[in-house]
This record gives sequence, structure tokens and C-alpha cells, in this order.
Amino acid sequence: MEGIKTFILMLVMTLLLMFIGGAVGGKTGMTIALVIAGVMNFVSYWFSDKIVLSMYRAQELPQNHKVYWITKKLTESAGLPMPKVYMINESQPNAFATGRNPKHAAVAVTRGLVELMDDNELAGVIGHELGHVSHRDILIQTVAATLAGAIAYLANMAKWAAIFGGGRRDEDDNHGGIFGLLAITIFAPLAAMLIQMAISRSREYKADNFGAKVSGHPRYLASALRKLETYSTRIPMDAVPATENMFIVSPLAGSKMASLFSTHPSTAERIKKLEEIY
Repeated sequence: MEGIKTFILMLVMTLLLMFIGGAVGGKTGMTIALVIAGVMNFVSYWFSDKIVLSMYRAQELPQNHKVYWITKKLTESAGLPMPKVYMINESQPNAFATGRNPKHAAVAVTRGLVELMDDNELAGVIGHELGHVSHRDILIQTVAATLAGAIAYLANMAKWAAIFGGGRRDEDDNHGGIFGLLAITIFAPLAAMLIQMAISRSREYKADNFGAKVSGHPRYLASALRKLETYSTRIPMDAVPATENMFIVSPLAGSKMASLFSTHPSTAERIKKLEEIY
């Protein structure tokens, strides 16, 4: 089932990339965009986890680090393979999981998360991320982030094409001109964001439920989410917008526009659902 969802996601994103390519360069642009989409789909399936980890300069943690041991204990309790564990040198408390399947998974936490949370709260957060691993959300989330980044890049190209070229097309193409290109600049990234929202919000509740159970008590994750909600809005993070859907809470929570189109459900609602478990 997850394979079908991933295929549909890749197809929709590919069509969006082709549409942008056609707007920028007509049939030639559409062909180039199709080739780019093919390469991006291949790369995002096999290497998107490495791309995202390198994007945030994540460093793999040694086996004697407490985050490693908490993760090991939780994976043994959940019956999951041990993922690689990374730390991101960011003050904002946050975390994400990535990889293409449970056997090729990684969990990344920020320095701020480790400094702010006690061991029980860390277990709740890591348990949530292992929920994404267990439910095989990590592939579709990482693929969505990688392709959304490509769409944002091409949309930026459309903006410059509108400024300098006015949107040249082949003779037998429709002529959208500068206004068509500007519309794409605005709406293509928004469409990619809406797709990410559609695939992310319901998955967060499921991962919360998993994290509550595997960590030992729902209050551990609920307490962690309260802290994350407070500090993520106070401490900025140099995060790539396309990867927002991967984190346990939005790393862009301080931005009003990002909050409006957040890929995450309300933190207050998530806490409420956790408190209803017991």
C-alpha cells in the first residue's frame, strides 16, 4: 500500500515538474523537465535520506551516546531494526526520521532537543520518529521533501524566465507569457506544499500514538510536545522549507505564513489526543 502511495506521489510531482518545464521552455522545456523528474525520482528513492542528512550536516552518534542507547532500547521494545542515529548542530529542539524502509532508516535529533529534554521526553520524541519508521512513512516523507525542493527550484527558474524572457514557447504551444510564468512561480510551490500537507498530517497522529506506547507513557511525548511548541517558535532554525514535513514539529513555526500552510496538525490537538489515551 505504501508503495502505491509513493508511486502516486512521484507521478503527481513529475506532472507538476513537467508543467513548470513546459511553461518555461515549451515542448523542449517539458522534455528536459521529464528527464529531470526521472533522475529526481531515482535519486529521491535511493539517496534522499543521505541528501537530507547532508543538507543539515548531521553527524552520526557513537554507540556510547545516550540518544543511541535510548533509541536501541526503544527499537528492541518495538521489534524494529536499529537505525543509524544522528545529531544536527542546531539550537532549536527538533527531530526527524528518514530512509527508504525500516532496514535502511536513520533518526536525527538536534543538539537543542538533547539539551532541553529529559530522558523520558527524549524517549517520547524518538518513539514518535520510530513510529514513522514502523509505519513506513519515512520514504514518502523524504521523497516528498526532495521533489518539493526540485519544484521550488524550477519555480524560481520560472520567475527569472518571466523577468528576462517573458516566457518563450514553441510556436504551436499556448502562450501564457509573463503572467503565466508568474502564476506558476506562486502556485507551483503552493501545490507541492498542499501535497505534503495531505500526506503528513494524519501520519503525525499515528506516529504520536506509537511513540506514546513504545516509550512507556503518553505523558512523556505530551510533555515533549509542549516544550517543542514553546521553543520552536522562539529559537529559529535554518531549515529548508521543503523538508518541513519530516520534522516532529515544524522548524518554521515562527513564521506566520509557514504556520498557515503547516504540514503538521495543531500541537495542542496532538497533546489532547495523547492525554485521551489514558
